[in-house]
Amino acid sequence: MQFGFFDDAAKEYVITRPDTPRSWSNYLGSTEYGAIITNNAGGYSFYHSAAQGRFIRLRFNAVPLDQPGRYLYLRDAESGDYWSASWQPVGKPLEAYKSECRHGTAYTVISSDYAGIHAETTYFVPLGKAFECWRLRLTNTGDKPRQLSAFTFVEYANNWSAFNDLTNLQYSQFIVRMACEDGIIDHGTNVHIPEDPAHFENSDQGRHTFLALVGTPVSGFDTDRTAFLGPYGTYANPKVVESGDCTGSLAYGDNGCGVLKGDVALAPGETKEIVVLMGVGRAGVEGKAAIAEFSDPDLVEAELAKLKAYWHGRIEGFSAETPDPAFNSMLAMWGPFNCQMTYAWSRAASLIYAGERDGLGYRDTVQDLLGVMHAIPQEAVKRLELMLSGQLANGGAMPVVKQFAHHPGSEKEPPEHEYRSDDGMWLFNAVPAYIKESGDLSFLRKVIPFADKGEASVLGHLRRAIAFNLERSGVHGLPCGLSADWNDCIRLGKKGETVMVAFQLRFALATYSELCARSGEAAEKAWADAKLAAFDQVLADQTWDGAWYLRGFGEDGTKFGSHEMQEGSIFLNTQTWAVFSGHATGERAASAMESVNTELATPYGLKICAPPFVETDMSVMRAVLFNPGMKENAAVFSHTQGWAVIAETMLGHGDRAYQYYRATMPAAWNDRAETREIEPYVYCQFTHTPPSPRAGASRVPWLSGSASWAYVAGTQYVLGIRADWDGLVIDPCIPKEWPGFSATRRFRGRTVTITVRNPGGVEKGVKSLMLNGEILKGNVVPADKLAVVNDVQVELG
Repeated sequence: MQFGFFDDAAKEYVITRPDTPRSWSNYLGSTEYGAIITNNAGGYSFYHSAAQGRFIRLRFNAVPLDQPGRYLYLRDAESGDYWSASWQPVGKPLEAYKSECRHGTAYTVISSDYAGIHAETTYFVPLGKAFECWRLRLTNTGDKPRQLSAFTFVEYANNWSAFNDLTNLQYSQFIVRMACEDGIIDHGTNVHIPEDPAHFENSDQGRHTFLALVGTPVSGFDTDRTAFLGPYGTYANPKVVESGDCTGSLAYGDNGCGVLKGDVALAPGETKEIVVLMGVGRAGVEGKAAIAEFSDPDLVEAELAKLKAYWHGRIEGFSAETPDPAFNSMLAMWGPFNCQMTYAWSRAASLIYAGERDGLGYRDTVQDLLGVMHAIPQEAVKRLELMLSGQLANGGAMPVVKQFAHHPGSEKEPPEHEYRSDDGMWLFNAVPAYIKESGDLSFLRKVIPFADKGEASVLGHLRRAIAFNLERSGVHGLPCGLSADWNDCIRLGKKGETVMVAFQLRFALATYSELCARSGEAAEKAWADAKLAAFDQVLADQTWDGAWYLRGFGEDGTKFGSHEMQEGSIFLNTQTWAVFSGHATGERAASAMESVNTELATPYGLKICAPPFVETDMSVMRAVLFNPGMKENAAVFSHTQGWAVIAETMLGHGDRAYQYYRATMPAAWNDRAETREIEPYVYCQFTHTPPSPRAGASRVPWLSGSASWAYVAGTQYVLGIRADWDGLVIDPCIPKEWPGFSATRRFRGRTVTITVRNPGGVEKGVKSLMLNGEILKGNVVPADKLAVVNDVQVELG
């Protein structure tokens, strides 16, 4: 079943049925003022942090998932009939109510047709502003004059702290104080104590937001939720909208809301426009300034155009045309935009992440950089520097870096039991990615403080990351798992050992050696090479289980991920990272990846492990907490899929790599949306697999490491176009049935247009490479040969 389609030219996903299996969302704004909006205008807005700056309310884990939101109710004065400009919350019968939602680059347009009135509402946050716009256009499509009233509605948080607002009710229900000043609503919390903007995390301070109406006089208002809804009313049938008259209520404790009424007369065929402005600040100051600035409809349109141009520029670092339209749609917009949102918000703000993860998770954020490095390298490197300053002097890392309250050099070191073994290892993916993209090898010399004390060059930070794991190794010579080793459900502890991180450490040593060679650090290179050679032997001797690689060793010597185990006998990550790291070659690489196909492949993607855990003790394998076929307990954990695709391309298996890639590609499920259920345009955390009765259903959309790794796997390994130290590598590994593809890549300020032909129907292998008419050897386009605009012709064979 299909609920919408991809409009690649407009860079939008168009939802044609509002009754989607779950609420399908989009992001507005920036990391200063952020917002989430759904196809039915649900969601919430926040300032800096969804946990500590959420000023309109959302009730998580409700039905539907997205209420309340930012609503516009419409009422006909003659008939008394009313509806909402989005299908929900009123929910008129779909036989009479038609709706379309266009999710785009940080904007959403929801249109509807009901009872002879066409409504179109565009939601966006203007660039550089701490407020949002809702532009409502009303058109009378009938043949008689209409008199309408429009009512705004938002339900305010009583405290910007989500915990206080939703949980600490004996406090938060008695601190809100609403006002209406010159027709602008002022939402105040703790208004009798000073504001403290220099200390954002201080929840005990006065704060204000405003709600304003432009384009029609304000004919009424309400700011008390109970007065608006009625004591037993709902969002579907508010008492005030039913009656048609606002009460002028002013909330004094309990719960506030933002309702402004505007009356609109429409002649047949006439269109009128109203703009709602909601943002941070006082009604009499920031509210009045916003009205003064956005009173001109032409300015609103210009700001929307500016926003689109800005975001289109951020995601146009790479584009491609392949034989697969679904792949093209993901590359055109949703793959890179999904990456931009994970880069912006880590795992801190969505319809699922309710504020329990505030700030930038270390391991997540460093990986998220990989999906945006090609598009915004000069911005991404600033985030990389921030994360390097979240590394501790011992080489470990803070679990979370709060970008709004981070103080390098004076952060408290976490207790030893909180360290995770993989955190610092991801730097060996991210740091080279920046250098290869920018050509800036001097970045390795930049001095950056540690979180707790001291400082080091970037190269020094990398050395400390390696040392952290070498110093915490177990009896088999492998890194200890500590509190987690990427998989939060594997607790190998201070003495148990992780094969996953062992392969990451192998990758780190090889990468460090290459960085040292390029930066003239001969002694460090020699040290890394010696460690690498010895460690490769340890890996060969200790991690192979006969047909695949182990997952780890328990503190008591138990082998996890072994054929000897009844549950969890094989894990995906150690097979893929064995290849990705460069350790596994030849027969072992082939056997490990064939075992993946035999033991873990499903129509929905590759299971993270198999068989699922049912009886295993949870002291180490905490996946048993979950139902079999869900999350880390033998589901398709999406984050891992890109690594499998990369491994198969490294082995030259284009058909299998793309089979795996397409199994979890959101757009490939667009015509089976009732199975996947979540948004068919963004990646997710996991997908149910048998024995779950919901096999194929996906959960936790948007904020997942799967977005970046899928983008890297698709663009850099399937299409094979990736930045390297001295130029642009072009090394596709594609299905043999593909006749070729074309792509355009921004690289170091230049534009490279690439045409790949595959006349022999091969999966991998560059037969010839031509740059601007010059035949080149190998598969690298040298950076020093690039003009401003370039044409590259590639033939496989």
